[in-house]
Amino acid sequence: MHHFPGMPLPLAQLVEQLSGLPGIGPKTAMRLSLNLLSKPEEEVKQLAGTLAGLHQAMGFCSRCGSFAEHQHCTVCDQVRRDGSVVCVVEHPVDVLMLERGQGFSGHYHVLHGRLSPVDGMGAEQLNFAALDKRVESGVIQELILATSATVDGEATAHFIARRYSTSDVKVSRIARGVPEGGELEYLDEYTLARALDQRVLWEQTSV
Repeated sequence: MHHFPGMPLPLAQLVEQLSGLPGIGPKTAMRLSLNLLSKPEEEVKQLAGTLAGLHQAMGFCSRCGSFAEHQHCTVCDQVRRDGSVVCVVEHPVDVLMLERGQGFSGHYHVLHGRLSPVDGMGAEQLNFAALDKRVESGVIQELILATSATVDGEATAHFIARRYSTSDVKVSRIARGVPEGGELEYLDEYTLARALDQRVLWEQTSV
C-alpha cells in the first residue's frame, strides 16, 4: 500500500485502489480521492452504485463480441449497416475507437485478444468459432483485418488470411495509417478513418 503519512485508513485504501487503474499514479489517485471526499455524499453514492452494477449491466454481443447492454450491440442492431463487410478487431474498445471516425458502415467481429503463444493465447482462446459461423453463412463478402500493427497482431492477421483462404470471402488489411507497434486504442479518429478508407487487399506471401 502506498504510504501517505497521517492519511486515515479508508482514504488510503481508496487511493490504493484508484492507483491500480491504468495511467493513474499515487499522486493522481490521492487528488481523485480528495475530490470524491469533497463531493456531496449522494453524488459519491451514485458513482459507487454505477461501479457496483457495471458488470451486471454490461456484457458482450452474442453476434460480434463487442460491448453490449442487451443480447446484441448497437452496431449489430442497426439494420442499415452493410453486413457483407466485417472488420475484425482484437478488443471491444477497438470498435468504439473505429466508430468515432464515423466512416465505416459495415459490421465488426471482436476476437477478444490476439495470437500470442507466450501468453497462452491460441486460436482456441479467441473468438474464431463465431467468426467461422459468420463466414460459413455466406453473408460476408469481405473481412477487413484491423488487428494491431504489432508482431502478434500481424501474426493474427496472417492466421486469419490463411484460415479463410479457401472461402469466397475477400480479405483486406487496414492501410498503414496505423503506425508500427501502435494500438488502436491510442489512435485518433482521423488516423483510424483514413486507415479504413485506404485498406488494401491481403496478399499472401510465401515464407
